[in-house]
Amino acid sequence: MAKRMRGIFPVLQTPLNEEGELDIPSLRREVAFCIQAGAHGLVYPVLGSEFQFLSDRQRQRMVEVVVGEAAGQIPVVVGVAGPTAAVAVEHAEHAARVGADAVIALPPYISPGSQEEILSYYRAIAQAAQRPVFIQHSQPGMDPAFMVRLLREVEHVQYIKEEMVPSAHNISAVIKAVGDECQGVFGGAFGRWMISEMRRGAAGFMPAAEVTDVYVQIWDAFQAGDERTARNIFNQLLPLINLAMLLGLPVCKEVLVRRGIFRTARMLTPGSTSLDEEDYRELEVILGDLRPYFRV
Repeated sequence: MAKRMRGIFPVLQTPLNEEGELDIPSLRREVAFCIQAGAHGLVYPVLGSEFQFLSDRQRQRMVEVVVGEAAGQIPVVVGVAGPTAAVAVEHAEHAARVGADAVIALPPYISPGSQEEILSYYRAIAQAAQRPVFIQHSQPGMDPAFMVRLLREVEHVQYIKEEMVPSAHNISAVIKAVGDECQGVFGGAFGRWMISEMRRGAAGFMPAAEVTDVYVQIWDAFQAGDERTARNIFNQLLPLINLAMLLGLPVCKEVLVRRGIFRTARMLTPGSTSLDEEDYRELEVILGDLRPYFRV
């Protein structure tokens, strides 16, 4: 039986160069940074990677880079969501060919369809991937009872990434309902509720990548039974989480630039928020408080 996945699995952001092209050297640096920072696994490409703005060819090329750079040091969970099962299956088959350790998928994200259609979608992904599947629960239509059904009826569906508010309550409900049938429920949403979610039994978190080393210290302290230290570090991190919740991924990419990992903070997403001078000042104050916790 494969070892259960637990801990901090950062979602990699997609770097662009000055010309707006995919920046593979920066992606390699991001993978190396996360590993050096103590990440327990990697996730790519999902919503936090702007996957929906990558072509299929770009998406698969970047997956190959991530898996190759990780080189088996830590697990790689590959995002395979598609607007239809057929598209998702193509990505799941590719993930399996290149050596992904697991896959993760939203439900069909343009028109999610009925619960029976969602069930068929995940069944097709699982059959194509033949490895553990994470359900990404970040949109309406899948209550805890339905996720329990997915876990019980679809082979290889073993994990959940829970992001629907109130996520902590949903984590409790799923864990209570399925017990060991679920290998683990992971939190998302930048880890905004991670202390509460750890207390309720969360198996890990999938935050953005820019301060992976800080998230790892919170996780490690809590797992060691030192909730006070975990809370103290988390309280220093929370202003950055709040800024990212307010302004989005541009904040994460700007931090990656300031940490020497990305060359630019350019976004794939059309209409993304641009940080202004006051945002930059606020970010510098926040990072000043966080720098003592940087380990890379």
